[in-house]
Amino acid sequence: MSRGKLPRPTDAELAILRVLWDGGARTVREVHETLQDGSGYTTVLKTMQIMTEKGLVTRDESQRAHVYSARLPRESTQQQLVTDLVDRVFGGSPARLALQALSTKKTSPEELAELRQLLDSLEKESES
Repeated sequence: MSRGKLPRPTDAELAILRVLWDGGARTVREVHETLQDGSGYTTVLKTMQIMTEKGLVTRDESQRAHVYSARLPRESTQQQLVTDLVDRVFGGSPARLALQALSTKKTSPEELAELRQLLDSLEKESES
């Protein structure tokens, strides 16, 4: 499968991807121990096998215990999911998504400052 668009991960798959993004390559046992969400070992194993088939993770079979890695970096997956959400739910408008997101949860002063910098940068680009 190419590095292009991959299937949208399920919630369970995203939880596994977070473990791999945060800690790097892991065996199924290590992912299972890190998740601590009540999922059984065989459920995590089957999910990771499905993720391999879908192209969401890669599997190194050179060791006795197979080692799995996220196929794409966190940012690429987030970008793909946000693009999909913007298109499906907000009619292609990133501004509508941002407004909805900001009105739904409290935003820290640091996050607001970061948003202001991004908006200033985008505004300067559009003036050029």
